[in-house]
Amino acid sequence: MTSTVLVTGATGTVGSALLDALTDRDATVRAATRSPPGTGPADEWVAFDFEKPETWGDALAGVDALFVMRPPQLSRVGPVRAFVDAAGRVGVDRCVVLSVLGADRNPLLPHRRIERHVAASPLRWTFLRPSFFTQNLVEVHGDALARGEIPVPAGDGRTSFVDARDVAAVAAVALTEPGHAGVAYDLTGPEALTYDEVAAVASDVLGSPVAYTDPSLPRFVVRELRRGRPLGFTLVMSGIYTTARLGLAGRVTGAVERVLGRPPRDVRAFFEDYGDERTASRRLHGE
Repeated sequence: MTSTVLVTGATGTVGSALLDALTDRDATVRAATRSPPGTGPADEWVAFDFEKPETWGDALAGVDALFVMRPPQLSRVGPVRAFVDAAGRVGVDRCVVLSVLGADRNPLLPHRRIERHVAASPLRWTFLRPSFFTQNLVEVHGDALARGEIPVPAGDGRTSFVDARDVAAVAAVALTEPGHAGVAYDLTGPEALTYDEVAAVASDVLGSPVAYTDPSLPRFVVRELRRGRPLGFTLVMSGIYTTARLGLAGRVTGAVERVLGRPPRDVRAFFEDYGDERTASRRLHGE
């Protein structure tokens, strides 16, 4: 029987990849976002906002499985928890939560507070705890990368970069196949690299020099704020890179391969795909 899957954050890094991953599965895919584009790899688009309960009814109608992603700009977890409660009341069966690596060891993280609330709900849950997305090198720091820089304050710490497309593929399995209820998956790439090593890979694949500049934390914060980044987002990034600097971001797991039956993409594969997309875009625009 075809199920209905609701994807929150459907235009985000993982959400958009999840829509693609669900394309060939026996499911009606409902994409939820604050400003629906109306077109894309989904059967239905719906306007949705965690902070506007009046949008929840249409989003949850007839839903069997739910993908929950807390928007980075949402400082409070209360609206997400209330939405989870609403999902339970209308009979949603399963819930896949996008969390973060290490959430189980840090009760102060909003991701962990959401996890605990979902675990206490009637929903059959699966928690996805990914490491740092490889896509952030382009989506967050793309301007700097175009200048040949990776300007993050991570020292010589290693990071087990994971491709968001692999996280989305795991989410698609957990949303549509049995055997994943009550499981938390720590999702990483196949290796942990320093940012110097990432810069070397990017230089080799993209064919132009990329340097890891390793600014001090205060310099990084000032630079990001001057570029117009919100303070909250800048502080979150600072915490992530400090974790790497302290040597706490390098753990590698085999969860992606166990779920998907194939190894996760590495950083080189990501930059190869990114380079192909960039070349195709330049050709399209006559550059």
